[in-house]
Amino acid sequence: MIQPSRVINFMGVRHYTSAISIVFVLISFAALAVNGLKLGLDFTGGTQLEVLFDRPADLDKIRDVLEAEELKSPVAVLFGSDREVMIRTQDQMKEKALQKLRLSFAAKGNGAVLEGVERPEREYESFADVLVVSNASLDSVRQAKPLGDSGDYGRVEYSQRDGKVLVIVEKSIESAYLNQLIGDMESATGADIQLRSSEFVGPQIGGELRDQGGLGLLAAFALVFLYVAVQFQWKFSVGAIIGLIHNVIITVGCFALFQWDFDLNVLAAVLALIGYSINDTIVVFDRIRENFRILRKTSSHEVINISITQTLGRTIMTSASVYLVLFSLYFIAGEVLQGFALALIIGIVAGTYSSVYIASNIAAALGVTKEDLMPRPKEETEADATP
Repeated sequence: MIQPSRVINFMGVRHYTSAISIVFVLISFAALAVNGLKLGLDFTGGTQLEVLFDRPADLDKIRDVLEAEELKSPVAVLFGSDREVMIRTQDQMKEKALQKLRLSFAAKGNGAVLEGVERPEREYESFADVLVVSNASLDSVRQAKPLGDSGDYGRVEYSQRDGKVLVIVEKSIESAYLNQLIGDMESATGADIQLRSSEFVGPQIGGELRDQGGLGLLAAFALVFLYVAVQFQWKFSVGAIIGLIHNVIITVGCFALFQWDFDLNVLAAVLALIGYSINDTIVVFDRIRENFRILRKTSSHEVINISITQTLGRTIMTSASVYLVLFSLYFIAGEVLQGFALALIIGIVAGTYSSVYIASNIAAALGVTKEDLMPRPKEETEADATP
């Protein structure tokens, strides 16, 4: 194999690059410990709405409405077209509706207190919810009209039970609140809005997704370790795993430091990053193994320098071509995929760096030699042993 005319001394600066990596990893750990991850709806639970506008949506005005409603971590992004908007919040619409109704009863109900919401009994099968009100008479609640006159609740009936007033509504308080929210957005944007879907993600489901994602990462690390150990040598496995952990910590640390949303798309990007990074590392390791068998009188550090130099052009071109796709996703594909693209943009920088300065450096520090990589001689068979 022809050696490159100029060999870059990567191993000569390994102590400095190791120090840089340690600093970045410590910063990432500090960000995770102090800030934590800003988990998205997929992990925390909440509500996702998909709405269709009759004209290009004004996201700034939509976000102003969501902020005015004091929704928890509201997000409004385009998806599909400039008239389709996805709204995500960590609030449950039913709980938010109940909160606003309590304020309405307190303001208009002359001391009335909304205790909670129940399912209607058999005699009110065609109704959706029953509001239980205390500290008020039936007539005072009727006259106060705490539900307003908009008709968002449909038919309204009043009853009494055990000294409490029951307000029975035809439409659920959740759907009424959504109608009010959409009405506010229509007033702010001047558009007609159609609610296409409303989905609730429970916190238990979010917890399961978080746990399964963590197990997926651990399984990926274990499989990578076994693969590299079988194909190369355990010293390379240690270097590969430390390099992958370095990439994941740096990527996740950036999301914690800048408080970017960490959702399932970002988790998918982290898992994809593991596959991409190990592929680049395997290319370097394969060249190191090949050169160890050819350059037998060359020192281990020099063989590693030659191998990385030989693969450097391939690494740069591969990363550059991937970045063309990722920047297109980030700037053109819409906000839904920005987290996915951003995680890979950061991770590939860390992955390219770790393939050169982390994985190979660790293998060299563990004392990998040509003897570790030479093919084992085949055992002499009984037939070959006979004279």
